[in-house]
Amino acid sequence: MKAAALVLSVLFVPSLHASPAHDATVAADGTGQYASVQEAISAAPMRTGATEPRWIIFVKAGTYHERVYVQRERGNIAVIGEDAEKTVISYDLHANLPGPDGKPIGTFRTPTVQIDGDGMLWENITLANTAGEPGARPGAPAVAQALALRVDGDRVTFRHCRFLGWQDTILVNRGRQYFSDCYIEGSVDFIFGAATAFFDRCHIHILKDGYITAASTPQGAAHGYVFADGKITGRDGVKTYLGRPWRVFAQTIFLRTEMSDTVRAEGWHNWNKPDAEQTTFYAESGSTGPGANDAARVKWAKPLTADAAAALSAQKVLAGSDGWNPLRP
Repeated sequence: MKAAALVLSVLFVPSLHASPAHDATVAADGTGQYASVQEAISAAPMRTGATEPRWIIFVKAGTYHERVYVQRERGNIAVIGEDAEKTVISYDLHANLPGPDGKPIGTFRTPTVQIDGDGMLWENITLANTAGEPGARPGAPAVAQALALRVDGDRVTFRHCRFLGWQDTILVNRGRQYFSDCYIEGSVDFIFGAATAFFDRCHIHILKDGYITAASTPQGAAHGYVFADGKITGRDGVKTYLGRPWRVFAQTIFLRTEMSDTVRAEGWHNWNKPDAEQTTFYAESGSTGPGANDAARVKWAKPLTADAAAALSAQKVLAGSDGWNPLRP
């Protein structure tokens, strides 16, 4: 794993679980009921009701080289790692690798962890795609887009987790997701998709020139992505945009975010779609640091009043029609 993967935010304090109350234990060394995370998830009961209790899986420290898929029939599962830095699920698929038909598998078939089930909780764990920096490889297909995480489930929470990758690290494809005190690294469009997602006190780290977000917010959606009270850092000399619109109604907001000089002065990019300047909603409030520069931001970024910013809490952004509050236990 590259050194950059070990860069952690001062905001990020991984909590240790010596042995939380749990229904199943995973241990790479064979001392648990299961040796892989997928085995434990596949054995979980099928609980899909929003009020049903979560099945709790405790994952001991270790590296689990596997792909994990959570089907819709197995929501309401909690996966709790022993330590965020030492409990790692990793795999190395990327978009250019050939599938069974000999054709490239494409971006959406590369995730290390794919979640279709609703109501999941992930805590104190690293999800990594270790395909490496995009580019040519001798005797092998050039490394391309590579997902660490794909989420299609609703009401999915990540606490004290680390997400490691390069291009397209996290696909929040649909539903609502809450990320708190997480570390996310990548280079190009590495947080993307059509979901409503709230990133609370998260550390975003840039590995190479690129774009942090590529939202594809559906037309008419109340919210896209909101980043609150976090920080953005990068490798020396690296420059990034806060976002560009994968789809033309993209919504992305940064609140009270500490921005290093890795953030470009203009802030946002239109992805060579001039019409998107009229339809996107890109905004900031309370940015600080050398990368915060209201005067230099693109003129088509939207103003955000203090009252409007104050109203963008995780509870309000993610409430939806069922009143979901991700801050409840």
